[in-house]
Amino acid sequence: MAKTTPAVVRFKSILRRPAEPKNAAWAFLVLPAAASGKLPTRSQVTVEGRFAAVPFQATLEPDGEGSHWLKVDGALLEAAAAKPGDTVALEIAPVAKEPEPKLPPDLRKALAAHPAAKATWDDITPVARRDWIQWMTSGKKAETRVKRIATACDQLASGKRRACCFDRSGMYSRGNLGPPEAAD
Repeated sequence: MAKTTPAVVRFKSILRRPAEPKNAAWAFLVLPAAASGKLPTRSQVTVEGRFAAVPFQATLEPDGEGSHWLKVDGALLEAAAAKPGDTVALEIAPVAKEPEPKLPPDLRKALAAHPAAKATWDDITPVARRDWIQWMTSGKKAETRVKRIATACDQLASGKRRACCFDRSGMYSRGNLGPPEAAD
């Protein structure tokens, strides 16, 4: 069966400066609903394409309202000669293969101490690993993170492959998903 190439989604959006931190070297934009609606999921999705004609790859975040937003780092802003307040043109498409998420050091250490958990971890998809990482690191308190890492190791060791009760889109939870507050 031949793989289909995802359709390129083209749109324009206004770059915003986050209200916090006040000295942020990054900006963000919210995808128009029509553009976001062409993506395969309402949750995180890694895309590649062009930002103001500059090639890039990034993971779009869910906004909790059925759409997405993009954090634009300082290097991409500089390469595109873009700044908050500018309207930028984007061309994006989901990546063919989801990239491996960055493993936090505390989780790496915990998995090394739990061979059965590490075996399941190594067998799940990058998207599932990203979900586990997001669930473990999304707690507001340090003790919550420690507790979630221990729970995750126990669950992974028992063969559980997905983080429980994790709303990847943010639409059905009271979580703090969504773009940052804009300064302007």
